[in-house]
Amino acid sequence: MALHSHVKIWIHLIWGTHNHERILLSEFRKQLFAHLIEQFVELNIEIEKMHIQPEHIHILSILPADKSVAEIAKSAKGESSRWINENGLVQGKFRWQRGYGAFSVSASQLEIVKKYIKNQETHHKRQTFQEEYEEWARQYGVFDDR
Repeated sequence: MALHSHVKIWIHLIWGTHNHERILLSEFRKQLFAHLIEQFVELNIEIEKMHIQPEHIHILSILPADKSVAEIAKSAKGESSRWINENGLVQGKFRWQRGYGAFSVSASQLEIVKKYIKNQETHHKRQTFQEEYEEWARQYGVFDDR
């Protein structure tokens, strides 16, 4: 990359468990949180904000100039599911849903998105992940390929 290139693209990455199963429980979430931070450090990607709910994950980070969103999602999902299965952290075989959501975030909206991610517990008391997912499908044309 040329010294005169400046790239700062914020990405809000979201993905869920297979069939939106609520299996990312509290102690397990702490382990997964730490593991994902380590994984992103290895990929040289800084996480600005992350929150793990029982059936989905939100990560806000800067997209590195030398990586695509698809590469990051594939790496994070593939490596973390391998780690979960190798360590027997859930009963049976663990899988993430097919695909992911990735949304660009304007610098002017960073604080709003960080607050949204931070307040997932409260947010999902008012609206379930499934309800929000269906709203996204209508609003943004996101479809589930289960």
